[in-house]
Amino acid sequence: MAGVQNIAVSREDNGIRLDRWFKRHFPDFPHITMEKSLRKGDIRVDKKRVKSNARLEEGQMVRVPPYKPRPATKLKKPVSWTKDQENQLLNSVIFKNADVVVINKPEGLSVQGGTGIKLSLDDMLDCLKFGNEERPKLVHRLDKDTTGVLLLARRPAAAANMAELFRHKQTEKIYWAVLAGVPKEKEGRISNKLLKGSVGAGKEKVQSDEDGKQATTHFRVIAAAGKEFSLIELIPITGRTHQLRVHMAEAGTPILGDGKYGGKSAFSDYTNKKMHLHARKLTIPYDDKLLKFEAELPEHFLATLKLLGFPTKY
Repeated sequence: MAGVQNIAVSREDNGIRLDRWFKRHFPDFPHITMEKSLRKGDIRVDKKRVKSNARLEEGQMVRVPPYKPRPATKLKKPVSWTKDQENQLLNSVIFKNADVVVINKPEGLSVQGGTGIKLSLDDMLDCLKFGNEERPKLVHRLDKDTTGVLLLARRPAAAANMAELFRHKQTEKIYWAVLAGVPKEKEGRISNKLLKGSVGAGKEKVQSDEDGKQATTHFRVIAAAGKEFSLIELIPITGRTHQLRVHMAEAGTPILGDGKYGGKSAFSDYTNKKMHLHARKLTIPYDDKLLKFEAELPEHFLATLKLLGFPTKY
């Protein structure tokens, strides 16, 4: 057990949360011990009491008290991937600068690991370092079978800044979806409360519930094929889990291929069975200007649009 340490925040750690700083530099420092030390004032930043979510700045001094290390845990088996999977990820990059890297997330790739997931984007982030010592960090999420624009931060300060922009709704996300059915209105707004609940076997499902959190989506029909299919633009104002999928399913027009929320009605004998939800565009403030990213549609989505005679571009 070492004595009290006073450590200067490095440039690489500028903008990182204090609890994540501890996780990075003192991985054996138990989280519960850290929280108790913060309440007692044993952990300080520039001699001041702080909370675990405090953002650190380069040059600040963090006081680290003596602690009993967390018992060593069994190391996880390293995750591996093929060269083809690595090349697919590298080929998905649509933008890169010193702060961010933006990809067009492939269909079927989970963003993070979980039950039954053998390989996730999070596992493969070393492929997207591009010369940096640290791996990029996830700023937001897309479902496993949702494709399109996904932004990652390359520095802690950028991660903190981007997270704040998403949290305070200063970004604009535009999705395209093919629906099984056609909305009654050509344009409108869906707003209700959504609640995540367990459906057993470690699985969760979201549904409307007055005890949930407010969820708002704007929609606009781009094209329709009779009453059977439609191409729709979706703009989520909030970012609830599975928000777009639930809103479309509960409106009676589930996203094509979304069996979880649409059941059998989400599938057609005429089209492929994959999910037709694509993060088409992302606009985000950056250095006093707006960065705009657009992701090309995946092959299965394009095939359906051509089959139905729908436009493939704006």
